[in-house]
Amino acid sequence: MASAALRVALLQLSHPGTREAAWAKAEAACREAARGGADLALLPEIWNIGYRLPNQDDASAVQAWRHEALTLEDSALIRMRDLAGELAMAIAATYLERGAGLPRNAVTVFDRHGEAALTYRKVHTCDFGDECLLEPGEGFSVVALDTAAGSVALGAMICYDREFPESARVLMLKGAELILVPNACPWDRHREAQLQSRAFENMVGIAMANYAAPDENGGSTAIDGMAYGWDEAAKDFRARDMTLVRAGGEEGVYLADFDLEALRRYRARETWGDAFRKPKTYGALLEEQVRDPFVRRESRR
Repeated sequence: MASAALRVALLQLSHPGTREAAWAKAEAACREAARGGADLALLPEIWNIGYRLPNQDDASAVQAWRHEALTLEDSALIRMRDLAGELAMAIAATYLERGAGLPRNAVTVFDRHGEAALTYRKVHTCDFGDECLLEPGEGFSVVALDTAAGSVALGAMICYDREFPESARVLMLKGAELILVPNACPWDRHREAQLQSRAFENMVGIAMANYAAPDENGGSTAIDGMAYGWDEAAKDFRARDMTLVRAGGEEGVYLADFDLEALRRYRARETWGDAFRKPKTYGALLEEQVRDPFVRRESRR
């Protein structure tokens, strides 16, 4: 099916401090994104309260923090659901999610019809810190997201997930063409290189939205996943810049256009992704035992 470019809005915002102000700010940014022709808008990690975690040893702070967790029936997420339908634009809303046990770090993508198309919970929680208060997600999934630019195979990974090659690899193996990455951490050249690698080795588009200063240092990034392109002068395929958008530290709605048809042609032609893998040699990837020097008492398998 032919499609136009898929326009993704990276909502690089600072958190205003209160729940109501946060959702009002998210709505304003989504409306700006829609005016700019976006098909999908992406918020930074745990937008409902900002990325903040209580001291795990402070019982009262932990209880208050857990009280902030939401379900899809809460008014704030209903507001985002309805806004997606009103604007005919998908919205990736991020939040602390209430569950039967510990809360989870979640993103729900509401499609342009106002339906919840995908809910993903962070798998690789930072258990070396206060994220041990979160329940890790149980896996990665991919959905066919209907947009005005056509259907796109969409998956998500959250912040620390992107530091594990397996996250993007599993999403690629499940068919992902575009991976959303809500983020909340200091952005630097090493993390940028990691994200470029995830896109390159899997031939996937990646859209990452980080917090603006002063919460974090921005750097929201969109990568189209096509590392090589035809050079007419050289009559050969040559390395190209995959970066569509690389924001500075300031607040803004940053728009990136993903050429889905070009990406599909590239994936059908090139050698990475799943074309020449040797899965029968990768048994060590599924071993549960951790050996020195990687033993950490906080780790949850």
